[in-house]
Amino acid sequence: MKNLYIAEKPSVAQEFAKALKIKASRKKGCIESQDSIVTWCVGHLVTMSYPEKYDPIYKRWSLNTLPFLPKVFKYEVIENVKEQFDIVSTLLNRADVSTIYICTDSGREGEYIYRLVDEMANVAGKKRKRVWIDSQTEEEILRGISEAKDWSEYDNLSSSAYLRAKEDYLMGINFSRLLTLKYGNTIAGFLKKDRAVLSVGRVMTCVIGMVIRREREIRDFLKIPFYKVIAVLSKEEFNFPAEWRVDADSAYFGSPLLYKENGFKKKEDAQKLIDSIIPANMQVFKSEKKKEIKNPPLLYNLAEIQNECSKKFKISPDETLKAVQSMYEKKLVTYPRTDARVLSSAAAKEIHKNITGLKGIDLYKDFAQEIIASGKYKNIEKTKYVNDSRINDHYAIIPTGQTGAYNTLSPIGKKIYDLICRRFLAIFYPSALYERYNLEFIANAKKNTDLKSPVLTCEDLKKEHFVSSFKLLKSEGYLKLYNSNTDTPANSDSGLGKDFVSDKKSDINIEDDIDKNIQKLIEIPAFRQMISKLKNGDIVNIGGFDIKEGETSPPKRYTSGSMILAMENAGQLIEDEELRSLIKGSGIGTSATRAEILKKLFTIKYLMLNNKTQVITPTLLGELVYEAVNASISHLLNPELTASWEKGLNCVSQGTITSDEYMEKLENFVSVRTANVIRLNNQYVLKQAYDRIAGFYKS
Repeated sequence: MKNLYIAEKPSVAQEFAKALKIKASRKKGCIESQDSIVTWCVGHLVTMSYPEKYDPIYKRWSLNTLPFLPKVFKYEVIENVKEQFDIVSTLLNRADVSTIYICTDSGREGEYIYRLVDEMANVAGKKRKRVWIDSQTEEEILRGISEAKDWSEYDNLSSSAYLRAKEDYLMGINFSRLLTLKYGNTIAGFLKKDRAVLSVGRVMTCVIGMVIRREREIRDFLKIPFYKVIAVLSKEEFNFPAEWRVDADSAYFGSPLLYKENGFKKKEDAQKLIDSIIPANMQVFKSEKKKEIKNPPLLYNLAEIQNECSKKFKISPDETLKAVQSMYEKKLVTYPRTDARVLSSAAAKEIHKNITGLKGIDLYKDFAQEIIASGKYKNIEKTKYVNDSRINDHYAIIPTGQTGAYNTLSPIGKKIYDLICRRFLAIFYPSALYERYNLEFIANAKKNTDLKSPVLTCEDLKKEHFVSSFKLLKSEGYLKLYNSNTDTPANSDSGLGKDFVSDKKSDINIEDDIDKNIQKLIEIPAFRQMISKLKNGDIVNIGGFDIKEGETSPPKRYTSGSMILAMENAGQLIEDEELRSLIKGSGIGTSATRAEILKKLFTIKYLMLNNKTQVITPTLLGELVYEAVNASISHLLNPELTASWEKGLNCVSQGTITSDEYMEKLENFVSVRTANVIRLNNQYVLKQAYDRIAGFYKS
C-alpha cells in the first residue's frame, strides 16, 4: 500500500518528494516510487458554479429572480485544469493508496482547495491526514508529516472556508446583479457608454468606501495657516532654539487667537507676542534629563512587510507577496500569509538554527555570530516576541536559516529579504537607549504691548514659556543592525521631537533644518555639559526671535501599503506599530486575499494606483458606484461590518458558532437588503450626485 501526498503547487510537491527521498522521475501529474506518490493541484481545481448551472432561468439577469439563495451549492471542475484534476482524482481513488497526506498551504484557503477536490472526486474509505508546516525546509516538511493530524481536526477550519466562499459568492452574485439592474443604465448613460456592470463584493466595496471617504475629506479640507514663535537663546558660546508654548501664566492662555498650544492664527499676533517680551534674558524654569528606551519592533507579518515595501521601495502589496512567496518556495523564509507578529514557543526552542544559518551570508554573519556567542537567543521565550495566544495559523515571517538560494534572488528580492533578516535579528539585541534633555524657560512679558512705561509692576507682567528638547543616542542596541546598512540613521527621530514638527510639509522642512543643527549641538560634549548644568533660576540670553509659518494639511491619501494596514485593522489607519499591535478584533479580508482585492479594484478601474508613489485615488466610475451603493446598501461600505463578518468566520473555525447559525444570518442579510433595494426609487437623486462628482473629473 502507498501513501499519497497532495500539495497545492508543483514546486511544493517537488520539495516534498526531495524531503521524502523519492528518487523516481516526475511523470505526468505526479512523482511515484514503490511506496509513495506525490501529486499536486495548480491552485484551485474546483470552483463554485454560476447560477445558470442551477437553472437556465438565471442566465438572464432579472430582479424577479433575486435573491438567489440555493439550499445546496453546486461546484464544477475548472475547465483549463481538468486534465490535472482527472490525474489527482484517479490517484485519490486508487486501490493501492491507503493514506492521503493533505499538504496544501497551511491555512483556510489551502484547506478549501483540497476539500473541494476531495468532494468532487468522491473519495471514500481512505485515511486522510493534514500536514501543517511553517516553512518548506526538509526538516519542517518531515516534522509536519510525522505530526500530521487526522483531517477531521480541521473540520471547523474547513467549514469557515466554505462559508467564506459562499458569502463572497452570494453577496457578489446578488448585489452585483441587483445594483446593475437598478443603476447600471443610469451610470452607463452618464458615462456615455453602452452598458455598465456594477461589481460589488463584501471586501472590495468596503475598500472603495475607505478610499473615497478619505478623498472627500481631502476635498473638503480647509487649510489653516499658523505661526510659531522661535526664540534663539545663547549660553556660553552656544546658540540654540526654543519654541513658545502657551501656559496658564501666559497672556494668551485660553485665547481664541491661538492655533493649538504653540502657534497663532495670524502673523501679527505672533509679532505682538514678540513685541511684548522684555528684551533682556530668560530664566530656566525647568531642566530635566531622562532616559528613553526604544525596543526592537515586533516581527513582520504579511501586512507589515507589504506596508514597509510600499514605503521604502514603492512596490505594490501584490508584488511584495509574490516576492516573499518566492522566498518561501526557495526555503529562505517561513510561511508568508500570516497575521502574527510573534513566534510560537515551539519555534523559539529551535530558533538558534535560524540564526546560525544566517552566518552563511556576509551581511549577517557578524550579527549571527555575536548572538550565538553571547547566548542572547536563549531567553527569547520570556519576551513579548514569543506568544502562542497571538498566533492563529502561523507565526511571523522570519528567515529559515537556509540560505542556499539567496543568490538567485532578484535585486528587489534581496532588499525585501534584508528587511526580514534584520527585523528578525533585532529581537535578540538590547533596546536602543537615548538621553533626552528637556528645558523650559520663562520670559517676562508685558500684558499689554501698548504699555510704554519703563517701570513695570508685577501686575503689568505675564510669564511666557519657551521649550527646547534634545535627544542623544547613548547606546545603539538593536539599531546597530540598521546603522551597518540602512537608509534610516539611528538618530533620525532625534532633535526637537515630534511635538516640534508641524503638520505642513514645507514647515517640516524648516524644522528638519533646526533638527539638524540641534543634532550637531547635542553631539558636542561641551554643549551637553552646559545644558546639564542648567538649573531653575539660571539666566540665558535672548539672541533674537523668528516667526515660522506653517499650514495645516489634509489627511493623507492611502498608499497601497497603508491600505493593507487599514484593511488589517478594520479601516483604522494607525502608523504607530506598537499601537496597531494592541488593537483587538478582525480586519477586512485576510492576509492571503488583501493584495488580490486591491489588484482587482485597479483592474476594473474603480481605483487608480500611482506606480511611482503607490498612492491610491478613486476614479469617476468608482465614485459613481460608491454613490449607488451608499444610496442602497450602505452597510457594504462600513469597515466595521465587514470586519464583523470576518470575525464570524473566525468563530466558526474556532467552533464557537455553527455553520448553520452563520448561514442563517448571511441569507437574512442578503434577502432583506435585496428587498429594500427593489423598493427604492432614487435614480433622479443619484443623477444629481453624479453631476456634482463629475466636476472633480473634468480633466
